[in-house]
Amino acid sequence: MKKYRPNVAAIILSPKYPEKVEILIAKRTDIDAWQFPQGGIDEGESPREALLRELKEEIGTDEVEIISEMPEWLKYDFPKKIAEKMYPFDGQTQKYFLVRLKPSAKINLNTEVPEFKEYKFVSLNDVFKYVKSFKRPVYKTVIDYFKKQGYL
Repeated sequence: MKKYRPNVAAIILSPKYPEKVEILIAKRTDIDAWQFPQGGIDEGESPREALLRELKEEIGTDEVEIISEMPEWLKYDFPKKIAEKMYPFDGQTQKYFLVRLKPSAKINLNTEVPEFKEYKFVSLNDVFKYVKSFKRPVYKTVIDYFKKQGYL
């Protein structure tokens, strides 16, 4: 039976939301890939607590307003190379949040263990010009969900 690592992920909107819909994507330090910030849920931590901790660890700020969360957990399998690195997990099960950066938030990628080397805000239509990885189907599902809910 496959084993999935519990994880949280965030679609981060700029402080200009709702007037302008811009989504943060970040380029990883270890591989040439753009993605939404995400990370594992520690033992005894709620998904919301994990979300705020991960944002602080990955983009240097947890100054966000949670707009919505997707009710379902989404699963994806790791490609073989990543599965070897993430052993004993075969993939991740993710809880997605839609958040807006507060105007006072300061993004700082130079964190204790930098995971990203670059970030940018892109339009909804441009997300998939950058995100080319195995996460694409999950991202499409999440974006479609928040669109149907009237947030995007």
